[in-house]
Amino acid sequence: MAWTWRYEAPDGSEVDPGEAAGGSFPNQSDAESWVGETWRDLLEAGVHAVTLFEEDRKVYGPMGLNPA
Repeated sequence: MAWTWRYEAPDGSEVDPGEAAGGSFPNQSDAESWVGETWRDLLEAGVHAVTLFEEDRKVYGPMGLNPA
């Protein structure tokens, strides 16, 4: 199973974060740890929210990256 993030703009459209993108992960824990470590880089690349997928199944999201 592959776990991936969808990267979203403020309007909900998908954006390409370029080199900040993480690719796929072997499990949910690795995917969540990665986004926890790189969310600032994603914000700088124009990503405002992320949605987590396991293969084609949406697990949760969108989850905003802007600090509260």
